[in-house]
Amino acid sequence: MSSSDRRAFLTLLAAAPLAACGFVPAYGPAGPARALLGKVAIDDPHDKTAFELVGRLEERLGRTSTPVWLLGFAISTESVGLGITSSNTITRYNIVGDVSYSLRRADTGATVTTGYVQNFTSYSASGTVVSTASSERDAYARLMRILADQIVTDLVATSANWANP
Repeated sequence: MSSSDRRAFLTLLAAAPLAACGFVPAYGPAGPARALLGKVAIDDPHDKTAFELVGRLEERLGRTSTPVWLLGFAISTESVGLGITSSNTITRYNIVGDVSYSLRRADTGATVTTGYVQNFTSYSASGTVVSTASSERDAYARLMRILADQIVTDLVATSANWANP
């Protein structure tokens, strides 16, 4: 048996238990997360951080003109000073953010799932005023992308429980 034949055989052997347990790809033709793609209307953003969050959610889930699901959210952020010099100047900040969300059916308004995600990003405040402001804006944008990705991951992971009523 040649080396490439063995690799093909071992790959098929490794995939066999997944087929036997009923494994279905989340976004596959029969996958439960397929019910999300292009079918979720997300609440309108009310500030810059919400705009970043909604943008990433729409990037991951797609936009819709005829929603099946409605996604609501509440964002909370806090800036915490970390690095302090001997002259009491803060040189590094953590931005801690969390989002609580709920997914509702568009036709009935019934809540099908809720969740809460939390994470943080950091930025340096040791440069000029302009570079510090730019770093802070970038840190907030990165945080919203991270939180949006966590929300989508939660929705995909739980979609088998609520996607097919």
